[in-house]
Amino acid sequence: MAYLLDAIDKKILEILQQDATIPNIELAEKVCLSPSPCSRRVKNLNEQGFIKRAVTLLEPEKVGLPVSVFIQVTLNHQVKKELQDFESVIGQWPEVMECYLMTGDFDYLLRVVVPNLQAYQEFLDKKLTELPGIDHIKSSFSLKQVRYRTELPLDQLLDNQG
Repeated sequence: MAYLLDAIDKKILEILQQDATIPNIELAEKVCLSPSPCSRRVKNLNEQGFIKRAVTLLEPEKVGLPVSVFIQVTLNHQVKKELQDFESVIGQWPEVMECYLMTGDFDYLLRVVVPNLQAYQEFLDKKLTELPGIDHIKSSFSLKQVRYRTELPLDQLLDNQG
């Protein structure tokens, strides 16, 4: 049976997306609950799979990774084994922050972070171009981050129930 969220659950999720380190007492106050029921709701949201994990977001420039590169990768063949092999290798590289299997003109879209252009060239030469089955690689460098969000919009949560 699917777990039905209410407005309090939605508010808890919104607040936790903004600050996963918020103390339970403060969270409870913000959603107008006492601490025990609030804690039970958070535990339930975790158990139901609504909360994937809690993380700390770092400032890329402060940790020496100011360059974001978006890479379009086209494989020679889109057969299951080649897709799985590519995904398995890409998943092991710490520079790859995101990887999406796409429809359209290319197969994968990657977002890679590196300290500088030389580091990207090394990533390209020693890792990406060494993979078997790659037909085409197209790189685009981010000049400026206009918007970056980690919080998912949740307005549809209560609309889709019932």
